Amino acid sequence: MLFSSRAASLAATFIALTTLAGFTASSKALGADRDATLIPAIATTATTSAINPSVPKPVPSIEPGDSTTTSPNEVRTTAPAPAQGLQFASLAAAVAGQDVDEGADSELSCLAGAVYFEAKGEPLSGQLAVANVIINRANSGRFPSTICGVVKQPGQFSFVRGGTIPAIRSAAQYRTAMAIAQVAMDKEWDNPTPGALYFHARRVSPGWGRPRVATIGNHVFFR
Repeated sequence: MLFSSRAASLAATFIALTTLAGFTASSKALGADRDATLIPAIATTATTSAINPSVPKPVPSIEPGDSTTTSPNEVRTTAPAPAQGLQFASLAAAVAGQDVDEGADSELSCLAGAVYFEAKGEPLSGQLAVANVIINRANSGRFPSTICGVVKQPGQFSFVRGGTIPAIRSAAQYRTAMAIAQVAMDKEWDNPTPGALYFHARRVSPGWGRPRVATIGNHVFFR
């Protein structure tokens, strides 16, 4: 009887343990199934966020005052810089920006007089071209070495009378001519006819066999 009672007790204990083990395994299996169900959902959410165009993307910012920490891969867009050596946006601005002095030196006065009499009705670029022809001659070694010497050289400019420049009649046009002369002498605007030493009006055809540089307004310029 004692053996039978102990056997029955052991059998009951074994059955209880087996039942408990089965319940634990089932619980784990159910937890695994639940996790497996959640994983695709999480992955789907992450994928949707990555391709969804409505999700804002971070935009890198550049500090306005930062100009010394540009990385090799960084691209900056800035306004175009002006041409080197030029401080005006246009020739008209350069002319308007001149402080015209009525008591100018003789070289500036001779150049302004030549611009006035030869090109006062021309566009500003044409007036500047005439001024640069005279300056080019003075620097060439083939003409007098001063601006006044070039302007007053016999047989070169028809407005010169007896080696003198006539009186000025239009103060406004002469003021422009003076400003053009200053721009040319100070090289405050690019020469529109580089290297030109000669020019004539378009209405005449002297038949020069010289290389033509440009035609501006009513004048043709040559080297």
